[in-house]
Amino acid sequence: MRFVTPVALVLALAVSGGAITAPAFAAKKEEKKAGPKLNVSPEVIKALQAAQKAAEAQDFAGAKAALADADTKAKSNDDKYQIGAIKLNTSITSKDTALQSEALSQMLDSGLTPPEQAGQFNAIAAEQAMGAKNYDLAIQRGQAALAAGYKPEAVNPTLAQAYFGKAGTGNASVEPARGFNVQGLAALKAAADAMKAAGQQVPAQWYQIGVGRAEAARLPEVTEWAKMAYQAEPSGANLRTLVRLFQRANPNITNRENLDVLRLLAASGGLVVAGDFVEYAEMASKTGIYGEVKSSIDLGRSKGVLNASQGGDLYQTATSRIAGDKGSLGAAEADAKKAANGKIAAATADAYLGYGDYAKAAAMFDLAKQKGGVDADEINTRMGIAKLMSGDNAAAKAAFEAVQGGARKQIAGLWLAYLGTKDA
Repeated sequence: MRFVTPVALVLALAVSGGAITAPAFAAKKEEKKAGPKLNVSPEVIKALQAAQKAAEAQDFAGAKAALADADTKAKSNDDKYQIGAIKLNTSITSKDTALQSEALSQMLDSGLTPPEQAGQFNAIAAEQAMGAKNYDLAIQRGQAALAAGYKPEAVNPTLAQAYFGKAGTGNASVEPARGFNVQGLAALKAAADAMKAAGQQVPAQWYQIGVGRAEAARLPEVTEWAKMAYQAEPSGANLRTLVRLFQRANPNITNRENLDVLRLLAASGGLVVAGDFVEYAEMASKTGIYGEVKSSIDLGRSKGVLNASQGGDLYQTATSRIAGDKGSLGAAEADAKKAANGKIAAATADAYLGYGDYAKAAAMFDLAKQKGGVDADEINTRMGIAKLMSGDNAAAKAAFEAVQGGARKQIAGLWLAYLGTKDA
C-alpha cells in the first residue's frame, strides 16, 4: 500500500556552471541556483547544444537522441553532471519521468550535485525508484536525502514503503522479512514524528498500516501502533483492535474482567461480527447479569448481525429469569444496607448495571466500597462504567483512575482512552 504523502516535492532547476547556458524554459528565474564550476569536454558541449536546440523546438525525441550521443562521449564526472543537468531541464519541459529519474541519478552519481540540491534530488530519486519498485535504490537515495538534511516528513514515508516492499507479503514474521518490517516501522514512526514537529496532521492510515505490519510480523509494538491508530482516529473499529490485543495478551483474565472489556466494545460501537455479540452475552450469562444477556443479543439482532437462532439458548435462559431477578432487587438493597460487608451491595449493583439503571448501580457500588470486603479495583471499574454511561464523565474518570493494579488497571486504561475521546 502506498502512502499519501502530504508534502509535495517540487523539482528545482539544475543550472549548469560550464559553457552551456540554461534554457530559458526550464524554470522561473528566481528558482535558478549556481551550479558547480565544470570543465566539460568540447564534444559533449556540442552534443548538449544540439539537445537544447531540439528541446527549444519541442523536438523531444531529437533532444533525447542528442543527449544519448552526449552520454557516449562523456569522459569525466564533469561531463556526466552537465549531461544530467540538461537531461533534467529537458525532462521537466517534456514531462518525461523516466528521463528525469535518469538525469537525477546521473547528477547524483557524479558526486558534483551542489549540497543545497542533493537532499531534494535524492528525495525525488527515492520516490521515483519506489514507483519503479526498485526498493534497494529507493532506500539508498532516501537515506542520502536524510543525511543531506532534507525534509524527514517527506523522505521517511518513501523509506517505509521501500522497506515494506522488500518485506513482501509472504510470512512477515521470519527473517529477512521481519527485519525489513522493523526498519519500515521505524521509518514510518520517524515520518509521523517529523510531521507532528512540522505542525502537520499525520494521516490516520499510517498508523493502521503500522498495526497491520507489526501484527503480521508478530512484533510486540503492535499494541503501541494500535494506541496511536486509536488516538489518530478514535473509532470503534480502532478501539476494537486495542481490546482484542489486550485479550490476546491476557488470556487468563476472569469472566468478570472480560465482561467489562466487552462492555467497552458495546459502548464504543466496537461490536462488529456475530461472535462479538455472542461473546458479550456469554460473559454476561456466566456472571449472572441477565439483563445484559438480553440487551446484547437484542443489539446484535437490531443491527442485522445476529439471526434469530444465534445466541438463542442464552437469550431464552436470561429472559426467563429477568422478571424474578428484577423483583428481588428491592429486597437485595435492604439486605445490602444491613450486611456486614459490601458483597450483597456489589452483586445488587451489578444487576442494576446490567439493566441500565446506572443511578442505582452507582449508589450500590458506593455502598459496597463503604462497607468493604470486596474487590476495590472491580468496584471502581464498574463505578466508572456506571458514571460514564449516565453522562458523568468527570466522576467516571476519577473512578477509573482509582483502579490500582493487574489486568483491571489495563482495563481501566482502555476505558480512560475511550473517555478521553468523548471529552475531546
